[in-house]
Amino acid sequence: MFLSKEALFDIMEGNRRLTMRVIEAFPEEKLFHYTPVEKLRPFAEMVKEIMNIERGYMRGIALGEWEFQDSFATLSTKEALVKACEDVREDTRKMWNNITEGKLEVVEKDPFFGPSQSHFARLQYALENEIHHRGQGFIYLRTLGIEPPEFFVR
Repeated sequence: MFLSKEALFDIMEGNRRLTMRVIEAFPEEKLFHYTPVEKLRPFAEMVKEIMNIERGYMRGIALGEWEFQDSFATLSTKEALVKACEDVREDTRKMWNNITEGKLEVVEKDPFFGPSQSHFARLQYALENEIHHRGQGFIYLRTLGIEPPEFFVR
């Protein structure tokens, strides 16, 4: 069964709503500084990565402007992080109109991470990356004694 452009976007939107609820569940200090073990990053750093990937891929796919940069490194408050997430997603919603199902099927070398893949596969990777990091956020919340949001509510 083929996943339509609209169905893909609905999945992306539902996942982002859940990610936003995970961000909101964190106390601000823990969002930016807590890790359960030294080798891991704070959840805020993972969220910044999610946004950088989304912005880079969406601008590339929709506008042909392939540039990957850390646009959110200086964010240091929960309010600023939430606002940035909302802004990135709003930009995605606007650019989504420039993307056709045919464009999603285009296969090109990935300018950021290496192998050739379709634009659909790029967006799937971005979504899976978000889900992966959100899962880490769930674990962080549990280790802090905070009940994470219900994962099945999108």
